[in-house]
Amino acid sequence: MKSVLIIDDDPLILKTLASHLSRQGFEVRQAETGGKGLAEIESSLPDLVLLDIRLPDLNGLEVLKRISRFTPRPCVLIMTAYDDMKTTVEAIQQGAFEYLVKPLDFVALDLTIQKAVQVKKLEDKVTFLIEEKKKEYTIDNIIGRSPQIREVFKLIGSVASSRANVLIQGESGTGKELVAKAIHYNSPFRDEPFIVINCSAISDTLLESELFGHVKGAFTDAVVETRGKFEIAGKGTLFLDEVGDVSPGLQSKLLRVIETRDFMKVGGEKVLKTEARIIAATNQSLKALIEKEKFREDLYYRLKVVEIDLPPLRERREDIPELVAYLLEKINRELKKNVRKVPEDVMDFLTRLPWKGNVRELENALTRAIILAKTDVVLQENLPLESVDSPIVGRELVSLKEVEKNYIQHVLNMTKGNKTRSCQILQISRPTLDKKIREYKLTVVPPAAA
Repeated sequence: MKSVLIIDDDPLILKTLASHLSRQGFEVRQAETGGKGLAEIESSLPDLVLLDIRLPDLNGLEVLKRISRFTPRPCVLIMTAYDDMKTTVEAIQQGAFEYLVKPLDFVALDLTIQKAVQVKKLEDKVTFLIEEKKKEYTIDNIIGRSPQIREVFKLIGSVASSRANVLIQGESGTGKELVAKAIHYNSPFRDEPFIVINCSAISDTLLESELFGHVKGAFTDAVVETRGKFEIAGKGTLFLDEVGDVSPGLQSKLLRVIETRDFMKVGGEKVLKTEARIIAATNQSLKALIEKEKFREDLYYRLKVVEIDLPPLRERREDIPELVAYLLEKINRELKKNVRKVPEDVMDFLTRLPWKGNVRELENALTRAIILAKTDVVLQENLPLESVDSPIVGRELVSLKEVEKNYIQHVLNMTKGNKTRSCQILQISRPTLDKKIREYKLTVVPPAAA
């Protein structure tokens, strides 16, 4: 039997709620003040707390703040007659599961309590608890234990101590800059500068000036002489991101620097030397660009003395649990949250997504789930379903009825036939869901036995 504590100074509300919840099968306790409520929580550890904002001794938000320190922490539903945005935001930020406005709608209350009980049950059954992980499978925040990532680790170890140029290839979001940093900071020149230039974000004229610097008067806005990134890098590393976007004219100048190790500032006559190592990265196929005569073949071979190919996340799914653990720690730290539990079905869901945006997309999805979380559990409903490569919305234009049919089937698939969970996600009643299943002849896979 689930236990509920009602904290409210109105005797009529206490009596009405206690009677209603008792009929629902709950063990009900009551408290008229915040102090008594906290003492009751400490002694009985209820599963659910219905908490009024206006109390005679403590403000409800202060009680909520103190409740968050209990372990295990009960789900808290805030009740108030004053529906204002500031209080709502504060309550959710401090860990309230839901915010209910008086007079209470008992149908809505029952649905909210049902959902809270489900989440509490899920929380108790969590099989994947995110804790501080040992960094045995990481190099400078590159996470994984898959064969592909182990090969990347080996290449980093082999090339770091040399001055050889490196070409890193991989889709957007795979961590090309992280690999470049790992090479630099594991090298004997780790104390020298690590300079980054995004070649796709700067026009040709500015990129040339960024790379080599310019003298005063070299062009209209050149009011002072500047140092270029080759000069600033010294004996360190110059990371050329999206090198495939460099124009053919600038490619020839870059090739000359690599071959001779010297350059001149834009508009200058003095020859300067560089000792910087070049690490280039691209999400394009340079070989394909060479065939289209958009990239110099000789520059390609100068850059790829050592080549590192980063696999997309969908090709190393066994790394996703490690990545989730690392990213949750990082995101919780940044957002000052404590959402660290991932149920087994949610982890399974995460490992099956296509992740077209790779690790960056995974981080964005987890950030969203943590922001929307009302407990310390990552819920599937808070993850972006549009990431799933499914026929919910495709290229073909279909009727609204067809979209509804496909989406309900998708939710049933994702919940493994759990109708209660599907109703919560779809925000419809059980009879409505059953009607839709019959109407659309949907497939329902029965949930696995507990």
